[in-house]
Amino acid sequence: MPIRILPRPVRPLLVLCLCLLLGGCTGLFLYPDRVRHLPDRALGTPAEDMWISAPDGSRLHALFLPAQGPPRATLLFLHGNAENLSSHVHAVTWLPAQGYAVLALDYRGFGQSQGSADVDAIHEDAAAALAWLAARPAADTGPLVVYGQSLGGSVAIRLVAQADDAQRRRIAAVVADSAFSSYRGIAREKLAQVWLTWPLQWPLSWLFSDRYSAVEAVGRIGPIPLLLIHGQRDAVVGYSHAQRLYAAAREPKALWLLPEGGHIDAVRREPVRARLLEYLEAAAGRAAP
Repeated sequence: MPIRILPRPVRPLLVLCLCLLLGGCTGLFLYPDRVRHLPDRALGTPAEDMWISAPDGSRLHALFLPAQGPPRATLLFLHGNAENLSSHVHAVTWLPAQGYAVLALDYRGFGQSQGSADVDAIHEDAAAALAWLAARPAADTGPLVVYGQSLGGSVAIRLVAQADDAQRRRIAAVVADSAFSSYRGIAREKLAQVWLTWPLQWPLSWLFSDRYSAVEAVGRIGPIPLLLIHGQRDAVVGYSHAQRLYAAAREPKALWLLPEGGHIDAVRREPVRARLLEYLEAAAGRAAP
């Protein structure tokens, strides 16, 4: 049926449905850019540019923040779905002074990394970064911790769930802050927030693949410790996602629900930083040879 003979109120909805069908989930989940954000804000800690090869040959940009002194552990930091490393890296610049090194990655299509962003690429790039870190001598890195925020938290869960045995032996903990439990689930929630797509939230959500669903993978993380952090005032990803992940996970696991917390703002709070340092110290101590 030609669009012009459809009732006028229905036409935008049809166009939106066609966009979803043709564009898949990338446009809903990913908002990369190559802008240098916060150019006047100093990192406050030394940083080294690193380049990691993606599976398709693209060069991925990462920042390595060395620990002050021998590293207690090294964190692989996986950021969220918008902007790039130039803004997100500030979430972890406080860790080197506490004895933790950080490798912070930009996925394909973000910042200085080559290639184009899509959901497959993000998961592949995270795996490439973990392999790069796991290839470093354990004496240089200490135990490894995979730490993700928002989309990166969901990626972190899936990444460790499918890591090989050699990598798993190096991983002391997984920390997921403000992660969503499934791609299809969060897509349905976002579609429900728009009056135009609210009536079709269920059928439209099935256009989004859930093959990387964190809630389906989280049960395979144990016996590696899992920490889930979520603000109860998170307006982007509701804390029910953390509750679903926690229910599906195996021990050892922990869930920190922050009554005043919003989206990925946990480590901006000094009490949460102190609590996280205690958690990391205990995890690294258990993993030490």
